[in-house]
Amino acid sequence: MIRKISLFTILSTVIINTCFGQQPLKLWYDKPAQVWEETLPLGNGRLGMMPDGGVANENIVLNDITLWSGAPQDANNYNAYKVLPQIRKLLVEGKNDEAQDLINKDFVCTGKGGGSVPFGCYQVLGNLSIKYKYNGTDSTGSQYSNYERELSLNKAIAKSTFTVNGVTYTREYFTSFNNDISIIRLTADKPGQLSCSIGISRPERGNVAISNDELQLSGQLDNGIDGKGMQYMARVKAKLQGGTMSLANNTLVIKNATEAIIYISAATDFRGAAFKKNTEDILNAAVNTAYINERQKHISNYQKLFNRVIVNLGDASNTEETTDKRLISFHKNPASDNGLPVLFYQFGRYLSICSTRVGLLPPNLQGLWANQIQTPWNGDYHLDINVQMNHWPLEVSNLSELNLPLVELVREMIPHGEKTAKAYYNADGWVAHVITNPWHFTEPGESASWGVTKAGSGWLCNNIWEHYTFTNDKKYLADIYPILRGSALFYNSILVKDPKTGWQVTSPSSSPENSFYLPNGKTASICMGATIDNQIIRELFNNVITASKILGKDEAFRAQLSAKLKELPPPGVISKDGRIQEWLEDYKETDPQHRHVSHLYGLFPASLITPDATPKLAEAAKKTLDVRGDDGPSWSIAYKILWWARLHDGDRAFKLYKELMKPTLRTDINYGSGGGIYPNLLSAGPPFQIDGNFGAAAGIAEMLIQSHAGYIELIPAIPNEWKATGAVTGLRARGNFTINFKWKNGKVTEYHITSAQPRMVKVKINGVIKNVMASKA
Repeated sequence: MIRKISLFTILSTVIINTCFGQQPLKLWYDKPAQVWEETLPLGNGRLGMMPDGGVANENIVLNDITLWSGAPQDANNYNAYKVLPQIRKLLVEGKNDEAQDLINKDFVCTGKGGGSVPFGCYQVLGNLSIKYKYNGTDSTGSQYSNYERELSLNKAIAKSTFTVNGVTYTREYFTSFNNDISIIRLTADKPGQLSCSIGISRPERGNVAISNDELQLSGQLDNGIDGKGMQYMARVKAKLQGGTMSLANNTLVIKNATEAIIYISAATDFRGAAFKKNTEDILNAAVNTAYINERQKHISNYQKLFNRVIVNLGDASNTEETTDKRLISFHKNPASDNGLPVLFYQFGRYLSICSTRVGLLPPNLQGLWANQIQTPWNGDYHLDINVQMNHWPLEVSNLSELNLPLVELVREMIPHGEKTAKAYYNADGWVAHVITNPWHFTEPGESASWGVTKAGSGWLCNNIWEHYTFTNDKKYLADIYPILRGSALFYNSILVKDPKTGWQVTSPSSSPENSFYLPNGKTASICMGATIDNQIIRELFNNVITASKILGKDEAFRAQLSAKLKELPPPGVISKDGRIQEWLEDYKETDPQHRHVSHLYGLFPASLITPDATPKLAEAAKKTLDVRGDDGPSWSIAYKILWWARLHDGDRAFKLYKELMKPTLRTDINYGSGGGIYPNLLSAGPPFQIDGNFGAAAGIAEMLIQSHAGYIELIPAIPNEWKATGAVTGLRARGNFTINFKWKNGKVTEYHITSAQPRMVKVKINGVIKNVMASKA
């Protein structure tokens, strides 16, 4: 029997289950990290730190989310629009290869959009190195014992402990959510046994100096113009209990202490000319705060976000294995460990909290964490899926405010996007193509094969819109309406009639990074009306129409879009072999198992295709996914989890989750099959790309709750492995609802729904849709 119960009761039940029925939320290991992909990621939304836990020598990689090379540039080709009629004529004539050649010649950016400068690159801040010396027979610590290294997701604190020469050493690391500083506490359990030297460095453009009693690392990155790009400053200071400290050869030398607390304060001049003074003030504030108080305030501030959601999927008995070994065991037998999906999901939430902050930048391709000067793919914001995927778990996972940095990045792009719209299409509104950065790049990339895709701006609008659907915040809707309107204005002004179908479509168009065979045997990427364009435009127009009605404004534009909607292609066209066509023409793809499956945008993140409303398209989507296969880079596998969840096939979604969780240490650049998870649970493309973590976290949530089809559905895609018993607290649904629920043997047994205002809501429980009164939160 299903019954609604009090919030207190279900919270108590879930907390009991969580505390006594599954493992603590931590990653742990019995040895130091040998490679960066084994280190533990810490972050407070601005500062990042990744310690390797070395015994004799320790390296701690430092990051700042705002540290980018490059500078604002105008790489628009302001004569590009003049060749647009010829490009469109060639496409109508079926000469796609010639149209593509013309685009490569006259319709790409004038700078190197994918190059390191002046486009820019997200870069490592530096490396803090600590060399330890041990008293006794083993001065290097080579004969250590009882080693353990962990990352607590509940506290956002990393820790390592080990014993050398009979002394137990403990290190604790966190990037504080209180004083906005990175802190490392080194202790020995016997007096006077702690000796080490501390240095800081950077692979390039870094100057190390000693001032008073602190180390300083400072420099200026290359902007691609005059070399005088972004400036940065990092300060390192230590506070001791016992022992002595001296400064020599740009290092801090500590001898015979019992405790040393290391403070690292860092900042850039991104939006802050007084960054040097700020680092000094932050450092002084932290040093003058008692460690125990700093630690507790850090935990408290972090947990205000993290503790909103609790998930229990039943049996989680495999807690004795280290995380790297546990990953191997899970991949061999996933049914044996329901705790690992919980850990991985909460790790995704942890990474979100740690890699962005309101008022700063959204997480990039590597979130916050990079260990190189030349980060793979510049660590930038790819707009043909990756940055959007970074944000997919936020709303449902009760981290709604972390969507706002992306909203602000998009808002700042608009003036440049308006120039790009005029330069290439002589169009109104604003557009962004495939890549962007903090400098607001909106131009096409430098190759037609990938760079001319113009779905980026419309796809960003989906993320921006979803924040409204989950919050019902009309003030926010009024604030973002100009962004949505400007994007719709662009697409509305560039649509042309396809002579074969009569539909209004984009031209030129492309399906992200994919290509097809022409009748003449040649290949091309450029076409008219790629399916993703058609789906994004349909969704965007409908959202702008809805927003216009809610806000009571813009009636004339609303009427224009309503009329244009009738001329757009349907959400999907089914090909002769039963799949959804990727292009307007039923071309043969050059790679049937291509990593992108962009023509299923209408299934997720949009809701244009659902099993209930469009069953034929849903079946065609299944066939599309079957042909595409279950392999790929991690982000591609994560996307497939989400699609199968939307198709209510929990077992297939779980099969893909198992594929995603394949242990790997590969770091080569991979575009095909591969994927996997590193020992520290970060996702591999390879190399490291954080979107696989975020996409899979969203996928797990989508298996537990969905709210896109006009009602809330609980456990819509639960796999057999999770059916026995489970409970969830704090997940969110569209309409500004918070849901707690439990299940047993695949059936929901208890649920409770709250909202800011008590009201009725449709809920699908065990296959039955009913109206339920949500109580006041």
